[in-house]
Amino acid sequence: MIRKLIRQMLIAQILSALTVSLCLLIDNIIIGRFLGVESIAAYQLANPILLMMGALGSMLAAGVQVACSKSLGRGSQTETNSGYSSAIALTLGLSLSLMLAVLIFSAPIASAMGAGRSGALFEQTRGYMIGFIIGVPASMGALILLPFMQMAGKNNILIAAVLGMTVSDIGLDLLNVLVFHGGMFGMGLASSISYYVAMVIGCGYFLSKKCMFRFSRRLVTKKKISELFRGGVPAVFHMASGVILTFLLNKLLLGTGGSDAVAAYSVLSSIGNSASCISTGIGSVSLTMTGILFNEEDRRGLEDMMQQLFRDSVLLGLGMGVLLIVFAPAFVSLFLPEAGAVRTMAVLGVRLFAGGMIPYCINTALKNSYQVTGRERLTETISLVGGAVFPALAAFVLSRFLGTTGVWFYFAAGQLLTLAAICLFIRLTTGMLPWKDGAYLLLKNDLIVSKEDVLELDIRTLEEMERAVREAEAFCQSRGESRRSSMRLALCIEEMAGNTILHGFPKDNLPHHLSVRVLDKKDSWVLRFRDDCGAFDPVHYIPREGKDALGIRLALAMAEETSYIYSLNLNNLTLKLPAEKTA
Repeated sequence: MIRKLIRQMLIAQILSALTVSLCLLIDNIIIGRFLGVESIAAYQLANPILLMMGALGSMLAAGVQVACSKSLGRGSQTETNSGYSSAIALTLGLSLSLMLAVLIFSAPIASAMGAGRSGALFEQTRGYMIGFIIGVPASMGALILLPFMQMAGKNNILIAAVLGMTVSDIGLDLLNVLVFHGGMFGMGLASSISYYVAMVIGCGYFLSKKCMFRFSRRLVTKKKISELFRGGVPAVFHMASGVILTFLLNKLLLGTGGSDAVAAYSVLSSIGNSASCISTGIGSVSLTMTGILFNEEDRRGLEDMMQQLFRDSVLLGLGMGVLLIVFAPAFVSLFLPEAGAVRTMAVLGVRLFAGGMIPYCINTALKNSYQVTGRERLTETISLVGGAVFPALAAFVLSRFLGTTGVWFYFAAGQLLTLAAICLFIRLTTGMLPWKDGAYLLLKNDLIVSKEDVLELDIRTLEEMERAVREAEAFCQSRGESRRSSMRLALCIEEMAGNTILHGFPKDNLPHHLSVRVLDKKDSWVLRFRDDCGAFDPVHYIPREGKDALGIRLALAMAEETSYIYSLNLNNLTLKLPAEKTA
């Protein structure tokens, strides 16, 4: 079930990351080919402001993934709604404030960016900022709502919103340069309108009664806002390390190859950012899934998830690497149509960049999982050393022997060094090889139940259910539970699992899967049911009559606590039953 879910999430996340990066790539290409060199300079001068807006949105989106995946894992709909409400209120207030500030102070900001106080460069820089800033409420809002859409399992809507944004951005860019001649203001405005298109498509779900999240002003709290910011701190480290690396490599390249090498690096960065869509998708899945599974204390689920992400990292990283190596000349020619030294360096740089794709994806999956499992400092350290220290060190050392060519190894060498450092840290921390018994998870024993205290049951048929019921009863008795209490727990599994198999599985004539986890919490037992059938909440919507209604009522009556939440296209039911230990 987890592997199927990861595939669905990964496709949506990679596609969304790819289309967003392609929007920026296409903007850059259209500006260069239709508006000239001075317009490219204006775009570059305005870039720090655009990056700052994107950084704030990305930080809050990461905070949403961390905070709300934890509350979903705990089965708390109220806490999840608090995160949803706080994220919307915070994003709205912050984006409107930033928009007004840039609109009011656009002239001094353009001057501070190096555009001067008047002239064509000043006007184009200012115009692009004004046009782009109008869409900031939508662009930041889209970043915030994206993880909620993923948690709700609405990948089709997510893909539609991203594709709508991409198509409208390209179409409006071309209309601007070919029909309206709106210059750089028109380019910025085209981007803004495309963000609003994405918001309109996505908001259809969030405004519907089917939406699993509910906004309430009462649920907007300082505590939750603070949690959102804290969860986004590692994302700030990641972005800061990118800025540091760019600065250091620019200085190094100026010394080894001059301005031509810096220009080649600019092209390499643009292509590399688009290629990194696979690591972005893998990291996003890792962050969300780890938050849910870790807070469910699902050790086996975490291991299955990471092993699947490792396989995907190898396959996708290899595929992207081959594309970069084979088509590097074609990609570079989009930016540099004329042959020359800059183009030659850029092609070599892109091909050497390809060597870092596999370790980069693995590092991202591990780094994001550590952020949710209580190792935030480790996440920040990996972001810093993997994003700046090791790549810069590798570029500096190799440039001493190979000149500018040595600098192009920065990404591949830096990511391999980072992966080696992570493996060494795991070995020193756990005393185990990284790939043995889930050592790579670096789980603290006091934060998750041990394997001996958990029984995992996978059920697809009534026959498997009957075996599972017997296994659960025997497991409880082996843990010192009284015979009466063990039978009661087994009966609870039989009633809930039987209802799912008989009524949930046949509805759409598709193969389905039910997983049941039995957790021994010493003073209580926790049953967790997860199935991939259509949404059904047995806690609040019990059938009024019939044997099934009686069975569900009986199971719920035996529980001290119950919680249900529908997320990631899965029903998640948790029942807590009292323990009666005999020894």
